[in-house]
Amino acid sequence: MAEARNAANEADHQLGEGFAARVLEPSPPAVVDEYFADDPTRRAVAGAVHVGPVLSDKTWEAEVIERPDIADWARQRWLIPSKLAAVPAGLSEQREALHRLATYVVAPARHQVTEKFGLRWTKGGFGTPFFGNDKQVRVEGTSLVVQEASEVKSTEITTLAAAAEFIGSQIDEQVAAEHDSPPVGDINTDLGITADVVDFLDRWWGLGTAALEQVRAEESSIDPSRVQLWPGHFDPAIEVGDEDRRSSYGASPGDADSAEPYLYISVWWPDKLNLDRSDDYWNASGFVGARLQYEELAEASNPIERAVSFFREGRKRLIEA
Repeated sequence: MAEARNAANEADHQLGEGFAARVLEPSPPAVVDEYFADDPTRRAVAGAVHVGPVLSDKTWEAEVIERPDIADWARQRWLIPSKLAAVPAGLSEQREALHRLATYVVAPARHQVTEKFGLRWTKGGFGTPFFGNDKQVRVEGTSLVVQEASEVKSTEITTLAAAAEFIGSQIDEQVAAEHDSPPVGDINTDLGITADVVDFLDRWWGLGTAALEQVRAEESSIDPSRVQLWPGHFDPAIEVGDEDRRSSYGASPGDADSAEPYLYISVWWPDKLNLDRSDDYWNASGFVGARLQYEELAEASNPIERAVSFFREGRKRLIEA
């Protein structure tokens, strides 16, 4: 049974009096500024010691060293490094099914209120930032969850049509469609979602979000955008760089060219730069940029550190180009 969630308050409870948590997931209340979404890594509480993954008085890793009893809790939320799992059977098929659910059901629920369709990683899967009357629509395991204020309802994920009816929305093929969006397909066919695949993607998007937030916070990242999980690409990503070096940094769950997930840097305007295309770092096919495959990250003792290292190396090369 799904429960109402407030990621920041959950973390505050773990820390206790005198502390304020900064986390990676969205939390209420709904925000009505430019992004119509909170920035959980910048949350500020007057007079409190801030504990967070970035830009804080104290890191979660330092806190966990002092309080190992909260290590598993923090690890599940990627506030400290965790390990990646083996690639499950059926990933490609279910990834596409979840991609359709994100594009044609989950993202439009937010768009009809805010005209924004960006999503975020949420523990257990993915979902919207909070919007409207502190409302969130999210995928949590094999369930579709609608939370509004303190009220929560959930249903097992079956078809796109059933999901849209549960949320109370219409499937509109244009609202959140981007150039990489999959076709809507048969909205009455069961999506066939299993818990092991969602758990795998939950970990992947959690890792990607943790790494991207760290890169975003660094001084060398010029004009970074917010971390959002775009329904078109179906990956958490940011944009970094000046006008000539602007690039997308992201964590793809896989696509037609790669059955397994990968990190990437996609250079927007390569013709403006003196990139050495013979350099093995710029190894991407299908776009000008770099990729780091899942296998290398899965073997790392600290996947966040390895991911950040990959992004930093690309950023450095672009600055120097």
